[in-house]
This record gives sequence, C-alpha cells and structure tokens, in this order.
Amino acid sequence: ADYLDNGNNKMAIQQADKLLKKHKDLHCAKVLKAIGLQRTGKQDEAYALAQEVAALEPTDDNSLQALTILYREMHRPELVTKLYEAAVKKVPNSEEYHSHLFMAYARVGEYKKMQQAGMALYKIVPKNPYYFWSVMSLIMQSISAQDENLSKTMFLPLAERMVEKMVKEDKIEAEAEVELYYMILERLEKYKEALDVVRGKLGEKLTSELQSRENKCMAMYKKLCRWPECNALSRRLLLKNSDDWQFYITYFDSVFQLIDESWTPPPEEEHSLEGEVHYSIEQAVKFIEERITEESKSSRPLRGPYLAKLELIRRLRYRGCNDEYKLGDPEELMFQYFKKFGDKPCCFTDLKVFVDLLPSSQYTKFISQLLEVIPLSATAESEIALPADIKALQQHLCVVQLSRLLGIYHAMDKKQKLTVVRELMLRYRHGLEFGKSCLKTELQFSDYYCLLAVHLLLDLWLEGEETAVWQCLTLLEEGLSHSPSNAQFKLLLIRIYCRLGAFEPVAELYSSLDAKHIQHDTIGYLLTRYAEALGHYAAASQSCNFALRFFHSNQKDTSEYIIQAYKYGAFEKIPEFIAFRNRLNSSLHFAQVRTERMLLDLLLEANISTSLEESIKSMSLSPEEDDIPWKDLRDNRDLTVLFNWDPKDRDISEEHRKLSLEEETMWLRIRSLTLRLVSGLPTLSHTIQPKNSEKTAENGVSSKIDTIRSLLQQLEAAVDSGKKFLEQKIQYPVLGPPPTRMAGFFSNGSCQCQTSLFYLVSDIYELDTNGLEDSAEIQERIGNSFKSLVERLTDLFNKCKGDLIEVRDGTLKTHPNLLENLVFFVETISIALWVSSYCDSVLRPFKSNLQKKKKKKKESSVAMPPVFTHFLDYVTELQTLTSNVIDHIKGLEIILTALKLEELSLKDTLLLQEEKKFTKTVQGKVQSSYHHSVQEIGELLKKRLDTIKKLKI
Repeated sequence: ADYLDNGNNKMAIQQADKLLKKHKDLHCAKVLKAIGLQRTGKQDEAYALAQEVAALEPTDDNSLQALTILYREMHRPELVTKLYEAAVKKVPNSEEYHSHLFMAYARVGEYKKMQQAGMALYKIVPKNPYYFWSVMSLIMQSISAQDENLSKTMFLPLAERMVEKMVKEDKIEAEAEVELYYMILERLEKYKEALDVVRGKLGEKLTSELQSRENKCMAMYKKLCRWPECNALSRRLLLKNSDDWQFYITYFDSVFQLIDESWTPPPEEEHSLEGEVHYSIEQAVKFIEERITEESKSSRPLRGPYLAKLELIRRLRYRGCNDEYKLGDPEELMFQYFKKFGDKPCCFTDLKVFVDLLPSSQYTKFISQLLEVIPLSATAESEIALPADIKALQQHLCVVQLSRLLGIYHAMDKKQKLTVVRELMLRYRHGLEFGKSCLKTELQFSDYYCLLAVHLLLDLWLEGEETAVWQCLTLLEEGLSHSPSNAQFKLLLIRIYCRLGAFEPVAELYSSLDAKHIQHDTIGYLLTRYAEALGHYAAASQSCNFALRFFHSNQKDTSEYIIQAYKYGAFEKIPEFIAFRNRLNSSLHFAQVRTERMLLDLLLEANISTSLEESIKSMSLSPEEDDIPWKDLRDNRDLTVLFNWDPKDRDISEEHRKLSLEEETMWLRIRSLTLRLVSGLPTLSHTIQPKNSEKTAENGVSSKIDTIRSLLQQLEAAVDSGKKFLEQKIQYPVLGPPPTRMAGFFSNGSCQCQTSLFYLVSDIYELDTNGLEDSAEIQERIGNSFKSLVERLTDLFNKCKGDLIEVRDGTLKTHPNLLENLVFFVETISIALWVSSYCDSVLRPFKSNLQKKKKKKKESSVAMPPVFTHFLDYVTELQTLTSNVIDHIKGLEIILTALKLEELSLKDTLLLQEEKKFTKTVQGKVQSSYHHSVQEIGELLKKRLDTIKKLKI
C-alpha cells in the first residue's frame, strides 16, 4: 500500500505477487495488485483480477475499501453498489456497511434505493440523520421525477408525513432537520405552514446563518403577498442595520404595493404580525431621511442610506411623481455622495446605476463640478495637475470612468481623443509612484487609466484608424509589465491579438490567468474560438483538453459534494449541486469543445481511410447518435468578463446575447452534422451486396446510406438557416461575444465544397449497388461532380491568396481572414480525401473484376468504363492543387521571415521612447504567430499530399 501511495506502482505489483505466492487467497493483496495494474494502464487485467475477488463477495474492510478505490479510478461507481449489496446480505447488522451502501447509491443517483437503505440503517441504529437521509432521498425522487404531478401527489406528501411523525414524537434535534421540513413545505407550496414552522418553536433551531429565520419569513411573506408583514419586517431589519441593501429593495417594493392596494391599518389592533407598517410615500421619505441623519452619527460611513434616497427618487420618477416630496436634486445628491465616497473604488459602480437620473444636457457641468473638488496640484515638470496621494487619484479615476460612461469621450473627434489618451497615460505613469511597494500579485492603483486609454484607442481603430490597434497592444503590454497579475490587461490583449489573427501570444496569456474550475466553461470560449481557426492545431487540441478535463471531472466531483452534503446534513445544497451538474452537462461550450475536438483529432490523425475508421472507433462515434442536448443548451459564457465603461447604447445588450447564442447553436449544428457525416464514411465500405439483392434492407446497410442521406438533408437545412441568420448583418460590440466562423465558412466556398463532397458519396454508393454495366448516367454525374469539385477547391484556394501581413504607409495591416480561409481549405481537402478513399474502395474491386474478365476472354480490349478516367484525372488534379497550395505557403513563410518590422517607423510621434520597445515586442509577437500558423498548416498539407499520392487505382 505504501508503494501505491508513493506512486511506485511497479513495486506494488511485485510485492503483491510475493504475498500471493505465500497466501494464495489473500483478497486484499489481489485488489492492491489490481490497483497497480490499473495505474500502469493495464485496465483489462486489473478488471479481471478485481472481478475474481468481487465474485467471492468479501466482507473484510480492507478488501472492500481497496475495491472501492479501484472502481472509482475505473469510473465504474455502479460496481461499488453491487459490492456492498453483497456485504450487507452477509453482515446484515453492520452500520458501517449499510452507510457505505447508501453512499454508493448516492454516487450513482439511485434515489429509491437510497430511501430504502436509509430506512434499513435507521432500523439497525435509530439515529436521526439516517432517518432524514431517507426523507431527503424522497425529495430527490420528486426533483428527478419527469412527472410534476407524481412528485406533488406522492413523493413530497410522503416526505412531509415522515417529518411530521418526528415532529409529533418531539424527536427533531438538528437545524438541518428543520431546514428539510421547510424545504418540503416550500416545494409543496404550503407557504402558510412553512411560515408557521419558521416562526414557531422549531424555527429557534435556525441559527447557523445570519438572519436565517428573517430571510425565510420574508421569502414566505412575498410568496403569500403579505405586503404589510414584508414592510414591517424589512423596516425592523433596516433599523438594526441601515446598510443592508436587499431590505431597502423589499421595503420600497412593499410600500408601493400597499399604496397601490390603498391598504390602511386595522383600527384598535397591531398593524401586522411584524409590527408597524409604512403605507405612504410621506412615511417612506421620512424613514429614509431619518436613516441618513442616523448615519451621520455612526462611527464609519455607510453607503446604504444615501443610495436608498437615490433609489427612492428613481422609483418616484418612474411613477411620474417626485418633485412634490422635496427629496432634493439627484445631481446635487450624487455630487455630495462623491464628496463623501469618491476615494473608494466602489463609488463609480454605485453611481453608475443612477446616472440615468441626470439630464444629458447637464453631463459636462456635472463632471466639471466633480473635478473642482479633487485636490490636484500642478508641478513644474508636467503640464497637467496631478493627484498628490492615492485618495485624490481614486477620486480622479472615478470622474474619468464617469466621463466615459456618460459618453463624453465618445463625442470627441480624433485629435481630442488622442490628447485624452496622452493625458491618461501620463496620469497612469505618474500613478505608478504610489504603487512602488505593491507586490507582484497586487494591481497598481492607476491601472484603470491605462485601460481607459486603450478603450479610446479601440474606438479610433473601429473608426478606421489602423495604427490605433498597435498602440492598444503597446500600452497593454506596458501596463502588464508593471502589473503582471492584472487580468483585465490580459483579457483585453487576448481579444485584440485574436482579432488581428495572432494566436501564439494568447496561449501564454491565458495560462497566466490561471483559470480555475468553472472558468473553463465561462471564459474558455476566448481560447477555443480562435485556436484552430487561426491554424494553431497543437494549441487548439490542448485548449480543448483543458476544458474537457474539467467537464469530465465535474461528474465525479459533484457526486463527492453530494455525499459530503448528506454526511453534514446540508440538505438544501443537494438540489443545487445537481442543478449545477446538469447545467454543466448541457453547457453550450461543452458541446462545442466535444465536437471541435473530435473533428480536430480526425484532421490531425486520420490520413488514410483505415486510420479514419480506427480514429472513429476509438472515439466511439456513430452517425446515428447525437449526444448534444439541443433543447436544453445553456450558454454559460461570461460575456461581461471584460470591464467596460460604455454608455448603455454601446454596451452589450440582452438582444446581443440572444443572437450570439442563436448563432453559436447554428454553427454547432453544422459542425456536429459534418462530424457525423464523416463518421458515416467507414460504415459504407466493406458491404458490397450483389446487385438487386433483397437482403440489403435487412442487413442494415441500406439503412446506413439512408442515415447519411438524412444527415445531408439536415445539413442543408442548417446551412440555409445559417445563411438567413447572417443576412441580418449583426455587429456585436467590439468587446462583446466574438462572432462564429460561420460567415467565413459560407463566403469562401468551403460550405459548398463540403456539401457537394457528401452528395458525391451518395452517388458513389449508388454506383456500388448498381454495378458498372448500365450506369453510364451515374458515371457521367460522378465525372461532372469531380470536375466541379476541382473548380470549387481552386476557387477556395484563390481566396487564400494575398499577403497575411502587409506594410502600408509605415503601418502594419494583418489579414486574419486569409489565415481562416487556409484553415478551412485544409479541412475541406481532408474531407475530399476521406471521400476519395471511399471512391477508391468502391472502384478497386470493379477494376480487378474487369481485369479477371479480360484474362478469361483473352481479349486485348475490354473497354474501361469512363468513371475510372474521371477518378484518375480528379486525383491528379487534387495532387497538383495541393502541391500549389504548399508552394504558396512556402512563399508566405519566406515573405513573413523577410518582413523587417524594425524598419517600420510607426510615424506616430506620439510614441515615447519607452513605448517603442513594447511596439517592437508586439509586432514581433504577431509576426512570429503568423509564421507559426503557416508552418503548422503547411505540415498538415504535406501529410495530405502523401495521402493523395497513394490514391491511384
């Protein structure tokens, strides 16, 4: 066992063998040996050994534990349940084995059996937790039941009765048990009863979370629409803590609900269960003013009361009344708020919510009013007034962020924008003095200045200013050198490099972000969208692996979390874990990565038809199966991960999210159908039926071609809806979701090529079943297909021609679309080869039969059917075309190497000396990345060329 712990698996196997020589039937040694075998990659041997032991139904603890570990490593948790079912039969009174059995069921989600195991445990050892494990398993059956009715009429009422029995017998001990009772009543929509539980004696046990009882009561009051109670309770809680924002929201919601219902307090008695109720605007105004007065006496400043006043103004305005309540002018209130909290980074995000209270004519005045109160002092060496300490710097930063948000910078012309960029960079560099003592992992105080400058330059770039984008990269690289853990710099660099078509620097930037766990799903799209599209195949398969590793381990991890939740009685977390698991399993990104990963593997590994077949087998792919949950796809991407200070009309909207999801789903459908069509190719060969045989339908072969034909129809439909979608010409914001590769796929002709290749498969199959004799028409059709395919592929190649990086008037311009076209070309040529090798497998037997006939008849001239010459010409032309593309790529490599970037005077005198070295770095990175892409594409095409040369029938 020690050897296994230290990872020395071979020694472990040797030691186990020694022991087994002496004691032939030592179960535990056998299992430990099996673990060693499993870890050295001998899965089948390990499994056989384990099953030997399992068949003997061991009951010693060591063997059971060791087998559990082994099965877990094999990802076969269902075998653990069988193991403990046998052990429990032999040792029926063991608490330990029963609880292991329960946990084994929990791992595989067998809720009904969990319920029975829980009760069996409770019978042996009447401990409360076991009883409630059983109750929770009933709730889980109700959650997982497809039939809503069944869960409300059977599982939940049964769970409720089980808990009520314990309540009546006064056996409720722990907080978790009350939580569980509350959870059942809530799911049964018995809100009144749930409220009574929380307010009653049982509710006293709810102590582990702050305000747990109050929050639960509030939730029930809302469900029951008991607004007087909502109001009184939130009022009471705000008196205790006037900084708790959620209760301000409930307070306002309930006041306005009561006003709309014209509620009045009952005479002679309490207003409500929770005490006094406010039911008019006057009372609300007075209450908020009192909170502000109270705040001025408190030892530390609280933001809540001031923001609540702004919130109240906003709600009153929305209702069309405000001025009569004399709450003050929002502009003045925000100004006072800034004076009080302007040196806190949260000041901007607080005010951002309320800027729409300002009339747009007041924006400039408002900003200059704020600037006047910041202590800035002019120095001899700089032309602008600078902050003397961090507080003043924070205040100034807040104003700059507000200026951007109010659209003041957007309205400027090019010259003004550049002046602002200069000023922001000056302030940025000056601010670095305050952060000299910062650790490498801390951000510099002035980082946002740099980020804002880059946003302004991005505006200029989108307006057609080509140099601006290089300046963006330059400033970001400079920023990163001072603040190496600033994720915003890295994310923005990633987006811009990708827009320019350079993937090489991105891989390193992304790995330095050190994305953890769920982030592979939320921001993984930044990598996977571009890696393969820009020809970095190795990096692409690595980035798919990162994501897939996370998604696959999620299954295993979640069941561990669920088991811990049972052990510690955190029942309300269990449905959350399950929802989390489902959300990840139906993640859009997961489906995309799975599909692209398989296509990529086929591209990289499958050169000839036999290896195509092996690759497809090893991925257990089949054209009939579709494992993507189309109806439930969840878009888990975090599209707001990049900070931005744009006004609402320029920011990413709900509409953008919806359209982006629609586009991603369409593209995924096209890719998934392509993958399934390719995986159907090997199933067609090896099944040559005699002509007109009646058996074809039974043998399931004709159904194989039917599958392919139906997939082709689906692909046509998907392509049509994709084209319709693109007609809308949607422009996402520059930092919004990146568009898919769909537009390029259609416009460069890859789509037409790939579809016609799959149609060709159908024709060849027809030729295969009809034979050569009376198939002149099919042969001609195939010949024409070959011709038009070569024309289309040549067209596609023409769209790849041109310089990838060109120098115009001293500035660089990159052409990432040429790179994307080349990548599509390689993919299309690969599909063409897989289809050709299917043609080859059909035509070869025909040819050898013809030659046999020739020998029999001893005639010199058996006419060769035209399809052979068509195919030979086609293969020869493919070979020539591929050679031409490889030469073109060699040419690109030479040009890229010869490009002397240093000589580019970026004729922008705005660049300082220290910026020049970053400009050099940036351009070098882009150049090297393009070089790398071209090399990888070239290598792959050379492999394809070798394959073509083998295709001579």
